Amino acid sequence: MSDFFIASAMAADAGPAPGGIPGLDLFIIVAFGLVFYFIIWRPQSKRAKEHRNLVSSLAKGDEIVTNGGLIGKIVKVEEQYLVIEVADNVQLKLQKGAVSAALPKGTIKSI
Repeated sequence: MSDFFIASAMAADAGPAPGGIPGLDLFIIVAFGLVFYFIIWRPQSKRAKEHRNLVSSLAKGDEIVTNGGLIGKIVKVEEQYLVIEVADNVQLKLQKGAVSAALPKGTIKSI
């Protein structure tokens, strides 16, 4: 009797593989690549380029905001660092990369 159940279990064959659309796998990979490019990589590289241009164009007398929220006027520009004046006779030295934005002239006096 046990041979009867084993034979029927072994007799079942797997059906044919379901037919898919040819090239769908490649299309999905390309679609994910395009989504990654347009949503993540391209905007990030654009922001990095704008920040590089901002940092390279900094000059003495410019008013800036740092990533930490400090507002100051540039007193001295070095290769990797800036010296900013945040109050009368209070100067801070910071890296150029810490600058988040340049302000219009006269912004510090209006605050």
